Amino acid sequence: MMPDPEGKQQKQVVVHGGICALGPQARVQASIQITDGYITGILSEPPLSPNDRSSCTAIDLSGFLIMPGLINAHDHLEFALFPRLADPPYRNYIEWGTDIHNKFPDIIAKHRAVPKDLRVWWGGIRNLLCGVTTVSHHNPLRAEMQREDFPVRVIQEYGWGHSLALGGDLIAARSATPEGRAFLVHACEGVDEVARVELLGFDRLGLLDDHTVLVHGLAIDHDGVALMRERNASLIVCPSSNNFLFEKLPDMSVLGAIDNVALGNDSPLTAEGDLLDEIRFAIRLCGISSLDAYRMVTENPALILRLENGEGAIRVSGIADLIAFRDTGCDAAHRLQALSMVDVEFVMLGGRVQLASEAVLERLPLSEKHGLEPVWIDGTIRWLRTPVKELLQKTEEALGKGELRLSGKQIRIPA
Repeated sequence: MMPDPEGKQQKQVVVHGGICALGPQARVQASIQITDGYITGILSEPPLSPNDRSSCTAIDLSGFLIMPGLINAHDHLEFALFPRLADPPYRNYIEWGTDIHNKFPDIIAKHRAVPKDLRVWWGGIRNLLCGVTTVSHHNPLRAEMQREDFPVRVIQEYGWGHSLALGGDLIAARSATPEGRAFLVHACEGVDEVARVELLGFDRLGLLDDHTVLVHGLAIDHDGVALMRERNASLIVCPSSNNFLFEKLPDMSVLGAIDNVALGNDSPLTAEGDLLDEIRFAIRLCGISSLDAYRMVTENPALILRLENGEGAIRVSGIADLIAFRDTGCDAAHRLQALSMVDVEFVMLGGRVQLASEAVLERLPLSEKHGLEPVWIDGTIRWLRTPVKELLQKTEEALGKGELRLSGKQIRIPA
């Protein structure tokens, strides 16, 4: 620890030994110096001297590739424990919402019996496990999401409406958006005329501008893309949700012409899995290159969502949000093609270790191990800086013993 000019102790951390992804294709062996949660240096990799070791917290990630934490541009955190619910195909999101309440009321009631504050925590854990460090939550901000010990960083300043059909007074919602922040709204989610004409509806209301972020956009055609570009609006696509509900994939040969496009995971109600599952799905089925996929979960959402602390990159003065997985010699973009939750062995949020595999746990200094709790997820054990034992006990009181699933994966406390 070193004192700052006001005499306060600053936490010094050095992450060393690993290969740093300074971009989708840039690899360099370097030490990352961190002071009070921000990166203060990216240095060529010299061995740490005894003096260095004694003056800071040293974390050895030799053999690992270190990436910036991922940004999930669209999620509904309170639905993290729900299973996929639908009897597809549908023509639009209105049909889907009506249908699941008619056909699956018992399942919905069972999961709503879990208090929302618990469900929100599991939403944070679901993102943490797959290397997400920043989440855009599409619903009102809750007190849990503002806590310093929440598993991931939830964007705090934004505006939102549900949709043109179900969003109430969208003009008032847009007016309530903090100055200079993104306004998020579901749009064109479907395959019929109802979905297609929504874009013009937003434009007629004066809601399509450079702060507008439309989510899904499945029915946007060439004319819609031209309008989006003219208004400088942004788009977040959620391919696996669209495919599940409407049996149609976003046409990225059309939508890719929009200047700013990011990838969102959506909730387990409709998504295939977590954000890494979504990335693999998008690369495999939507013709999205690994290079574009990398940017759609790092620099693009950072720009679209007006993030200001260097999220989505490893750079000096940026927030120290880092993830790591075994180095195979490939660049970060190429590695995304096959990554899944089991590959994520280290997550750091603002300079603090939030997740560690058992192998990484053995490397951590005692100060970084303190507060980590083990959780078993479909045969994989991870140590998380969350009260997983308490959360599981309270959740099972409502759902039943052994009934908790996170993106379809069984969760329990290891023996």
